[in-house]
Amino acid sequence: MQISNVNDVKIYNLSYGKSLPEWLSDRKKRQLQKKDVDIQRRIELIQDFEMPTVCTSIKVSRDGQFVLAAGTYKPRIRCYDTYQLSLKFERCLDSEVVAFDILSDDYSKLVFLHCDRYVEFHSQHGHYYKTRIPKFGRDFSYHYPSCDLFFVGMSSEVYRLNLEQGRFLNSLQTDAAENNVCDINPVHHLFATGTSEGKVECWDPRVRSRVGLLDCALSSLTEGAEVRGLPSISALKFNGSLCMAVGTSTGQVLLYDLRSSEPLLVKDHFYDLPIKSLNFHQPLDLIVSADCKIIKMWNRDTGKQFCSLQPQTNINDVCMYPDSGMLFTANEDPKMNTFYIPALGPAPRWCSFLDSLTEELEESPESAVYDDYKFVTRKDLENLGLSHLVGTSLLRAYMHGFFMDIRLYHKVKSMANPFAYEEYRKEKIRQKIEESRTQRVQVKKLPKVNKDLALKLMEEGDDEAEEAPRKKKGKALPSILGDDRFKVMFENPDFQVDEQSEEFRLLNPIVSKVGLKRKKKLRLLAQQDAASQQAAEDEEPEGKASSEEESSDDDKSWVEEVREQRRLLRQENRDRRRQERKDADRDTVLLDRGQNQEKTSQPQFYQLKPGEEFRSFKDVAHKQKLQKASLEDRLKMEESSGINSAVDTAVGSKQLTFTLRKSEQQRKQQQAEREHREERKKLRRAAGHLSSSRGRGRGGRGRGRGHY
Repeated sequence: MQISNVNDVKIYNLSYGKSLPEWLSDRKKRQLQKKDVDIQRRIELIQDFEMPTVCTSIKVSRDGQFVLAAGTYKPRIRCYDTYQLSLKFERCLDSEVVAFDILSDDYSKLVFLHCDRYVEFHSQHGHYYKTRIPKFGRDFSYHYPSCDLFFVGMSSEVYRLNLEQGRFLNSLQTDAAENNVCDINPVHHLFATGTSEGKVECWDPRVRSRVGLLDCALSSLTEGAEVRGLPSISALKFNGSLCMAVGTSTGQVLLYDLRSSEPLLVKDHFYDLPIKSLNFHQPLDLIVSADCKIIKMWNRDTGKQFCSLQPQTNINDVCMYPDSGMLFTANEDPKMNTFYIPALGPAPRWCSFLDSLTEELEESPESAVYDDYKFVTRKDLENLGLSHLVGTSLLRAYMHGFFMDIRLYHKVKSMANPFAYEEYRKEKIRQKIEESRTQRVQVKKLPKVNKDLALKLMEEGDDEAEEAPRKKKGKALPSILGDDRFKVMFENPDFQVDEQSEEFRLLNPIVSKVGLKRKKKLRLLAQQDAASQQAAEDEEPEGKASSEEESSDDDKSWVEEVREQRRLLRQENRDRRRQERKDADRDTVLLDRGQNQEKTSQPQFYQLKPGEEFRSFKDVAHKQKLQKASLEDRLKMEESSGINSAVDTAVGSKQLTFTLRKSEQQRKQQQAEREHREERKKLRRAAGHLSSSRGRGRGGRGRGRGHY
């Protein structure tokens, strides 16, 4: 069941939801009902209330017990018993039904007009008689006092078939080329037919002569309307003795008083679609008009809309259940819709439980959904600069935030960041281009996000693949890079690993040591599998001892690294707080200086005490602390301060130190020289095997020869 609210009128769609296939067994249906929530919540008011393909027309018997519907395919008529809430019978026909009518109070007398000019009569047991009219028919009406059937269609004549005598009578000759619809007034039995030229001709069946003519095509045109064609009459309905509603093929409904040739009211659907059905709702003086897209209910006196219905499929026919708020629709769909509107009237007697059900639904609290409002928090208001609106009517307090008008939110958002949409558009275009590139031949390369992590994972994957045992060669090794669940981590910049964060610096030594342990363990397992079983048993205790020693050394090393990182973090926090205090003091000094300059523009002099030096930029305590530090610490602080560093000296002077930035080629050359020196250190031959006495003797003889 689906609930909608149009103009504060609640509409319950009782046919909404999934329908179970007919070929399923009862056991399968029960299993689906247990699993599927939509099937559990659906309301099957009448069992199998549907057609195989399409339903073309639907009617309710005068006693209200039976609902008859005609549809395809194959052409058939179905009768539903409302007291049993199920299908009573189904009869297949030779051709499609254009229109049908119920002549009795129940289903015992039916008349069908087929698309192949046949008129078929059915009784309670089934098919009774079939005859044919000269031209293709479009509609017919039954005149109860004379037992005459009036057929209109693709002819200027109105054919009369008398059911009492069982023969055709003289036809009524109209001025129209074709007649589309017809109806008979239930009070004085005036017969009216709607023509393809947009006129309504009224005939008196007693004298078989025309008594009136209405030009509805001219009256349906309103001021400023564009004329696209001649409006023909597509629907016709009488109400009482003097009221008549006419629907045109251009989507207008004209309400007439039979005593006047001008319409009392013209209602436009604004869809430019033919009006297919017209019904009157007496208690509320409403007119229910429908085209193939929408059903509109509006007041017959003022034309004000009461509510509207718009099914998901096109509408073929609409039937109002008498003296209730229920209506049925025949659609271009197998399922026939059932709507219940409590504002129109109570539920029928055979489904009176709907009243209590709707009352419970109305009493149950529902969460309010604000489609035109945006929920914002106090932080969002501060970012938008709207904190001053708190307490005004523009913000509606709700839980831990506020509701504000969505138009105001978008306007302020665009003013705060006018290029947000352009950036969003460029990002979407870039993502689309990247998605299209993924379909091409891929070259193995590092992703744009988290390159170091991806390289680490790739290296670990290669090492594991090389060192894995031969018995596991056929199994695929798991990798985060090939898992779709972690794909966004290497594509979205929001997932970039911040290596300067406190968490990363504290956890990185542990993670790196864990990786080393895993690699050593894999190597150890590979060596154990390659060796023989006897050799493995002999070397087992030694291997264990070595692994324990290595693990203890690793634990000590990463503990020291974590301690060192914590010490550095504490030092950085102290430096940052000190710098913030300095910035605050400098701002205060600049503010005081600006205020003093406003008071007086004369220079001010300060007297230096004996033994005191003038400090222009740094405070005295900080300079004394620097002087107490060692030369190595001072050089490190100067190097970490940046490329250019400034040092205060005596009064009025400053010492500047500049460090030139080296080019990429120079850095590469220095790196190559360092590597060359390291390589030469490894390859050089030591001279420790030469004795010191031999060296001194040789040197003495050499020097002696020289002096000699």
